[in-house]
Amino acid sequence: MDQNNETEFEEWEKDVEYLVGILKESFESTDARFSVDDLNDILYVELEGLDEYSEEEVIEIAEPILDVIELDFEDVILLPL
Repeated sequence: MDQNNETEFEEWEKDVEYLVGILKESFESTDARFSVDDLNDILYVELEGLDEYSEEEVIEIAEPILDVIELDFEDVILLPL
């Protein structure tokens, strides 16, 4: 991997980790992790305690965050950890 691609990847990874951190804080989770499905361009974010929220609450909390963060994923899927 050349230096430009490596730098871009590191910046992208920081952006994803920042998003996961904001979601973790917003849902008052004690643990979070993420994975990326490159083939389908989907980001999966697993959050501890997410199952304590209704679907409507999840949408209400996550939608404004996902609208502001400019990551180029086809979809972001939140899952309980």
